[in-house]
Amino acid sequence: MARAADNERHMSRHLHGFLDMMASELGASPNTLQSYRRDLSDFQDFLRPRKRAIEDAGKSHIQGYLKRLSNLGLKASTQARRLSSMRSFFKYLYSERIRDDDPTAAIDSPRMGRTLPKYLSETEVDDLLKTAAEDTTEKGLRLLALLEILYATGLRVSELVALPFGAISRDNRFLIIRGKGDKERMVPLSEPAVIAIQDYLARCHAGSNPGPGFLFPSRGKDGHLTRARFGQLLKQLARDAGLDAKKVSPHVLRHSFASHLLAHGADLRSLQKMLGHADISTTQIYTHILEDRLKSLVETGHPLAKS
Repeated sequence: MARAADNERHMSRHLHGFLDMMASELGASPNTLQSYRRDLSDFQDFLRPRKRAIEDAGKSHIQGYLKRLSNLGLKASTQARRLSSMRSFFKYLYSERIRDDDPTAAIDSPRMGRTLPKYLSETEVDDLLKTAAEDTTEKGLRLLALLEILYATGLRVSELVALPFGAISRDNRFLIIRGKGDKERMVPLSEPAVIAIQDYLARCHAGSNPGPGFLFPSRGKDGHLTRARFGQLLKQLARDAGLDAKKVSPHVLRHSFASHLLAHGADLRSLQKMLGHADISTTQIYTHILEDRLKSLVETGHPLAKS
């Protein structure tokens, strides 16, 4: 806490300006802003003993910082994210004419192997859903509704826990999601998800006027169930279902939704829209599923495979 407060006091005014721009002009979420603040503050700490302000850092400083991260054993993905934060910051400085160059332009991103998203099998997800359905208390109905929505839509966990009542369409068949960059998208709900939501609302919100409130309210400062709490509930559910809790998280269920959808014939463009990815290259991490499906089709459908 003390270090965070000290970093805030010594933060460059240009860094403050960058974060303000990200929030006001690009609609960055609090989590995204916190990530940028943490990454750039760490780079600023690296520069301080070198008597260099962050806005004056050169290519050699950035390379030295990345080398330090590598020596500390940080993953290539972490190094790449830190470099991405620095790229955004220096592009801002260049666009605002605070600098006349971008020192990150000639720096290559750390080389990363292709990491496949972790996901559960359909049987494992079914075990989770069946176990959740056994608890008919209000908390049980809430957890089942959360789980069914997540598996039916692939929402980001931050989108899921903060769903307002107004996100449910009038016919209860769709959710209207306001995601990253304040972009709106519509995602369909499965029949089990519709039923789970109706059961949850009938039991937990009976007779109440929803108004502008949250679908999953809480007494906490956010006013809704937190991501951390949902993650805890999910891991306990995994243990109750006889699964390895280390394998289960909200993000793994998002990957499971995407992987299972592709395995059953969905196309990447449709999946991109449902997941809320701005660029289809992000969605292409799931192409291994398409490759497996095509291989299976060849093995079972090609005339020579039957000989």
